[in-house]
Amino acid sequence: MPRSTPRTRWRLGLATTALLAATALVPVPAHAETVTDYAVTVDPAAQGAQIDDTMYGVFFEDINRAADGGLYAELVQNRSFEYSAVDNRAYTPLTSWTVDGAAQVLDDAGRLNDRNRNYLSLGAGSAVTNAGYNTGVRVEQGKRYDFSVWARAASGGTLTVSLQDAGGVLATARAVTVRKGGWARYRATFTATRTSSEGRLTVASSAATALDMVSLFPRDTYRHEPNGLRKDLAEKIAALHPGFVRFPGGCLVNTGSMQDYSEASGWQRARSYQWKDTVGPVEERAVNSNFWGYNQSYGLGYYEYFRFAEDIGAMPLPVVPALVTGCGQNRAVVDDALLKRHIQDTLDLIEFANGPVASPWGRKRAQMGHPAPFRLTHLEVGNEENLPAEFFARFAQFRAAVEAKYPDVTVVSNSGPDDSGQTFDTAWQLNRDAGVAMVDEHYYNSPQWFLQNNDRYDSYDRNGPKVFLGEYASQGNAFKNGLAEAAYMTGLERNADVVKLASYAPLFANEDYVQWRPDLVWFNNHASWNSANYEVQKLFMTNVGDRVVPSTATGTPSLQGPVTGAVGLSTWATSAAYDDVRVTGANGDTLLSDDFSGDASRWTHTGGGSWSLQDGQYVQTDTAAENTMVFAGDTAWHDYDLRVKATKKSGKEGFLVAFGVKDTGNYYWWNLGGWNNTRSAVEQAVDGGKSTLISKAGSVETGRAYDIDVKVRGRQVTLYLDGQEWGSFTDDKPAEPFRQVVTEDDRTGDLIVKVVNAQSTQARTAIDLGGARVASRARVTTLAAAPDAVNTETGTAVAPVTSTFTGVANRFTYTFPANSVTFLRIGQR
Repeated sequence: MPRSTPRTRWRLGLATTALLAATALVPVPAHAETVTDYAVTVDPAAQGAQIDDTMYGVFFEDINRAADGGLYAELVQNRSFEYSAVDNRAYTPLTSWTVDGAAQVLDDAGRLNDRNRNYLSLGAGSAVTNAGYNTGVRVEQGKRYDFSVWARAASGGTLTVSLQDAGGVLATARAVTVRKGGWARYRATFTATRTSSEGRLTVASSAATALDMVSLFPRDTYRHEPNGLRKDLAEKIAALHPGFVRFPGGCLVNTGSMQDYSEASGWQRARSYQWKDTVGPVEERAVNSNFWGYNQSYGLGYYEYFRFAEDIGAMPLPVVPALVTGCGQNRAVVDDALLKRHIQDTLDLIEFANGPVASPWGRKRAQMGHPAPFRLTHLEVGNEENLPAEFFARFAQFRAAVEAKYPDVTVVSNSGPDDSGQTFDTAWQLNRDAGVAMVDEHYYNSPQWFLQNNDRYDSYDRNGPKVFLGEYASQGNAFKNGLAEAAYMTGLERNADVVKLASYAPLFANEDYVQWRPDLVWFNNHASWNSANYEVQKLFMTNVGDRVVPSTATGTPSLQGPVTGAVGLSTWATSAAYDDVRVTGANGDTLLSDDFSGDASRWTHTGGGSWSLQDGQYVQTDTAAENTMVFAGDTAWHDYDLRVKATKKSGKEGFLVAFGVKDTGNYYWWNLGGWNNTRSAVEQAVDGGKSTLISKAGSVETGRAYDIDVKVRGRQVTLYLDGQEWGSFTDDKPAEPFRQVVTEDDRTGDLIVKVVNAQSTQARTAIDLGGARVASRARVTTLAAAPDAVNTETGTAVAPVTSTFTGVANRFTYTFPANSVTFLRIGQR
């Protein structure tokens, strides 16, 4: 939890008299049993923050097969036989292919070009068949599909290309004549006679033939062909009307080697995403090992990203490497010549995007089909680096070079991977001291954190760097997650003078290739569906408004008791031993004492791992198991001291001591030596989603016994390590379920009253529009569902419902449904 500067709460006291004077009442749905009263007061004469057209956007990273097998419309998997064990230990150059006859993948001088290293040598009378993605190659009856292949045959020959599934033929086969001689590209077109999601593409040869870049594209792609985007996925992004598109990462940008793909570098596969690898003819683009465990073809590259952003009217926002790796790698590259090359590559990128046709990289853009510039205005250097000083030293050089040559381009920095902590504080201080224009923040926290931290940006310096919230999500795709994010977004809009850009992350997930959850849009090879979070994002992104109209609201009456719960012990990818556990009440009474000289019957094992008594200690021995929690005591315990000795025996991390344990998904724990033994933190788990409350750099030593003492007093917790105070926090921020913001649309003159009611009771609300002259009708859009509702391929539990409310006046009452997001668009006279 960020420990922001305290401020006066903006919510006012409950306006009971306004409720009594209300002129209209929404009928209460029959299933609702209780109602909580609120008041919203709007001040239309006051000047709120201007909201930029680019306020909300999307972040595209090739994670969860978002590109190949996803947005990139190519239907053939591993089309150039470049899959490698470097990408994934299970891969071979023939992954997703089956061979009938004689075929082998070669890496020799006969290749198509230097950057496309592998090719297939197919024997006479032999065939290869591709399995596509998910269940197979997807084709739809009556639609056209464009096949292409690069081939070389010493004596010429014929390729027979066919589409089929287990039920038979999917399209009339095509014969392709390969001329005698060197490499050439050959094409054919299919029209599907049946619909199938289990198709297979087969290429058979009459003579010995070399093949590369075996491709099948739907003719019906988004806006452009032949190297286009999958239409349904692209349309889902376009429907959001995003103000910007951030690409290509993410961890793809700041992990792996920073070298290029060349003979000089040994054709390194596990490289950071470098834009020059991804432009030009697709058969000449480099391949790469994706950080998320598969292969990247780069068929979807920088040119396609720029073009897509232009197609949907969004600002392109590329991210380039800063030569400091992150995402667990955390190394600073010390190579001045390499740094200078990357800085020049960044300048060349701006020229590629904006330069005239007469410039070298502007000419390359024109040759690819886009003579006009892409109007790049923002560029980000780096991505959530954990070494702030090393990162900023390099960032400053990128920034200076860009500003010297392109002063109109905003260079965006970042603040590391977390919402608070030592890295965050150091990075922000460096950015402030240097007068950086914009800082990218990333955080993934529990729904409770988002409900608690609506005021996060209220206390940010209005004259300091602006904020780009480049990645955020609340750790789930249920509607309760969307509700928490919606509540938080009202705070983003209220602070639109500080938060200039915001994007949920990640964007896409192929259901059969998932490395990260949650995600905004889910898909397979034949369908796609919107998450509940997507519906929330779309509602906000298509109803932004142009300025904030200041407003206040009452809060939910609530009383917070003390932190209560049992105590626990756990490990994460580590073996550890515990001894001398003692829990003492504030009055000195002993609640629990266990030196493990007897048995472990007082401890309940809820997680994985292997616990046993060894030499008078309680030991977890499985170094692969994650979250091996055992707990003891009473969930009603409060105001106590927990003391324990802990010793790391082996493994990657340290150990965890839990308190306030309610059940397997609700607890606090002190994680000592977490994050590969680089950091210690207190985390709070709520319904399985964790948020960091306090964090510091640090590690634990193997074989050393540590004395741990946790003092819980009310909602204040103080932590001691070997007798010295390590840190403390007070968990007293209410998870306010009722949030609102009001904006005005300059084009229509509408007041847009946006209310989130993230609780299972209705919110009967007196709304005072502060003397604004308004129409009596409001257009209403409502998202309402059960908190655990989830959208799937076959069911849409969370979808917007539109209606008209006729009871609008300068003062009126509206009852917002339980678990709902409601937008009232009210016309002004």
